[in-house]
Amino acid sequence: MFARRIAVVGTGYVGLTTGACLASLGHRVVCADVDSLKVARLRAGQVDILEPGLAELVVEGQAAGRLEFVVGAAAAVLDADVVFLCLPTPMGAGGAADLSAVESVAAEISEVLPYGAVIVTKSTVPVGTSSRVRALLGREDVAVVSNPEFLREGTAVRDFLHPDRIVVGSDSPSAAERVAALFAKLGAPTVLMDAASAEMVKYAANCFLAMKLSYVNAVAELCELLGADIESVSEGMGYDKRIGQSFLRPGPGWGGSCLPKDTHAMVQIAEAVGVDFGLVRSTIEANVRAQMRVVDKVRVACGGSLAGVRIGVLGLAFKAGTNDLRDSPALAVAEQLVLEGADLTAYDPEVTGPLAGMLLVDDPYQAVKGAEAVVLLTDWPVFRTLDWVRVAELMDGHAVVDSRNHLDADALQRAGLLHSGVGRASLGVTQFS
Repeated sequence: MFARRIAVVGTGYVGLTTGACLASLGHRVVCADVDSLKVARLRAGQVDILEPGLAELVVEGQAAGRLEFVVGAAAAVLDADVVFLCLPTPMGAGGAADLSAVESVAAEISEVLPYGAVIVTKSTVPVGTSSRVRALLGREDVAVVSNPEFLREGTAVRDFLHPDRIVVGSDSPSAAERVAALFAKLGAPTVLMDAASAEMVKYAANCFLAMKLSYVNAVAELCELLGADIESVSEGMGYDKRIGQSFLRPGPGWGGSCLPKDTHAMVQIAEAVGVDFGLVRSTIEANVRAQMRVVDKVRVACGGSLAGVRIGVLGLAFKAGTNDLRDSPALAVAEQLVLEGADLTAYDPEVTGPLAGMLLVDDPYQAVKGAEAVVLLTDWPVFRTLDWVRVAELMDGHAVVDSRNHLDADALQRAGLLHSGVGRASLGVTQFS
């Protein structure tokens, strides 16, 4: 397979990973962004996204002459064979995906695209977007392909270069094959389908994962009430090959850049064709309940009221390994604590302030100093290795709410602290009730 000339429009999480990884496969890639300062930083090898291996690929790609960055989509697509649209599709009014960025770029590049180019929607977009983009382009010679991404923040480079599968959908089989060929070196299973099916795959996959997480959080609540241990229950479930081990850890709910907006969008997609997708709607409601259960634990640990109470918060990113705060359940919990009058001091190893409603500090021991209670919301490894005797000495209270079951309960108890996990009542772990 010969190298292609590829344009990637958008240098966010998906776009930058896509561009840098395609360049590492030998293609010539031009990445575009509207932010000229960001383009300048990328040209200098400065990557703002916390993602292992990504900065190195950006530097290597530019040094090899296979990767460059320009301002504006039109400048990137002038001689491209394939154009990837990696643009934000945030939650819009009523939960539907906002396609304004995708539509704007399609209009911008329609007249400058080379003859016979292929447009690829990499962003998560509703069913029918490929047809919408094709109509906006108004070019019979330009095919549109859906190639949904399945990248996890914190492992995006690895996920791109070692994918479980590659999904390519188009109503033009030849265009789908051209896009699939870009990934031939990866040797991954490739599934070719129509555009609508490819667009549905990403929503269906993400909603299923969200349901799995909400399910285990609901089971964790039952475990606390019935004297069972969610860790044992999850392990016993996970050995069933039909279920699997992943996404069975309880926590303060799910978040990030994908699951919240995709679940809401799926509900809207279903309603648009007259279907009440109750499973997904209940999944969203269960996620809010998981967040509020953590707030309940903190409130009980503080004697029933949070008004004027000092709380130490460990972790704000939506998961460890990233500095992404988008729809972070940790932030949702923190914001509710503030609404109830708590005074928050927070620490996250990769998040910098300021953040509304709380004091963000650069040392975990400063976060816990004088706290009536401490709540762990993101499972960074560094929190397991804290000196908990020192933490106990710094705190005014003794309660630690571990919303991820991440800490060594025995170590905390030896330090004189009361540890409250999630779904672990059978182990004698304090539940403050």
